[in-house]
Amino acid sequence: MVERYYVVREDLLPEGILKTELAKELLRRGEASTVHEAAERVGLSRSAFYKYKDGVYPLEQMTRERIATLSMDLEHRSGVLSQVLGTLAQSGGNVLTMSQSIPLQGMANVVVTLDIAGLTGSLTELVDQLKAMDGVKRTTVVGRS
Repeated sequence: MVERYYVVREDLLPEGILKTELAKELLRRGEASTVHEAAERVGLSRSAFYKYKDGVYPLEQMTRERIATLSMDLEHRSGVLSQVLGTLAQSGGNVLTMSQSIPLQGMANVVVTLDIAGLTGSLTELVDQLKAMDGVKRTTVVGRS
């Protein structure tokens, strides 16, 4: 299923969606320490919060924060990971987290989570560029938000 997005004026949104964003804002600012507390303060049930929390964002946050997680199998050779990270940086991606498995039989799995808001091209182009690199055996997008 393809995700579709709409821009909707605030006064047209149902109350539950608006209160969910208010609760998320309280959590982001540290004015509430738990979902229960934030939901209670804005007059929202926790079930409604969890129903909407992953689908409602202020427009400015959606345009600012785009995150993708890539999984790559790399040959265990000096410089391969460095070249991958250089390519990510040159493309405008900003590494948020990175995890590498212990190399087995000359290969290591690397999972990188990137802020892709500043990419100079598309995510597909970046993945294709990584796949074409010497020492990169597999690259897939395993998550995107």
